[in-house]
Amino acid sequence: MQPELRYSSPTAQTGLAVARNKVLRNTYMMLGLTMIPTVIGAMIGMSTNFAFLAQAPIMGPLVMFAVMMGLLFGVSATRNSVMGIVLLFAFTFVAGWWLGPILQYALHFKNGGQVIATAAAGTGAIFFTLAGIATVTKKDFGFMGNFLFVGLILLIIASLANLFFAVPAASLAISAVAVLLFSGFILFDVSRIVNGGETNYVMATMGLYLSIYNLFTSLLHLLLAFSGEKD
Repeated sequence: MQPELRYSSPTAQTGLAVARNKVLRNTYMMLGLTMIPTVIGAMIGMSTNFAFLAQAPIMGPLVMFAVMMGLLFGVSATRNSVMGIVLLFAFTFVAGWWLGPILQYALHFKNGGQVIATAAAGTGAIFFTLAGIATVTKKDFGFMGNFLFVGLILLIIASLANLFFAVPAASLAISAVAVLLFSGFILFDVSRIVNGGETNYVMATMGLYLSIYNLFTSLLHLLLAFSGEKD
């Protein structure tokens, strides 16, 4: 009997590395493309009248949450087809449009444009730093998965509860926790791609996009609270 092969051949290892690099490359390319519908949606959102939110401050966010969850499930269900990409772009457009209220609020500050730019720059710096660490070190950060999932559930519950109670201090605390949590998700998600845990670039893009989106909005909220200059 021939001895059992306990290690994969160099050719197989090379093939796996090429496949993982392809997923990572396609994910970054798709992530860049998703910024186009996001920016378009944000521009439309900035000129949208969101007065209905004042009349329904709780129902409005809940309805939008339901719409975005529906699109998320749609992307997941069609991730292996062109429709998955279409729904991904639709999701990012809606997400960009939903930035309208916070961007409108920010622009009422004297330094609103600067604060928005700072939040965007901070988001980019955090993403590229953490993605670089996960890519270069190739360390498996999979051990963070359970902790991040529990943290996300608690964050969602806290955010929904704060829709009813609207406590400013709690809102700031939620944003601060969100910055840490979604920074962790960036590290976790890139690590999964690099180490072969995620092989579908549509889902990989969705995961990273959500982290970047929530990281940006949380940073913007904190910066407006602590460095915004009202007229």
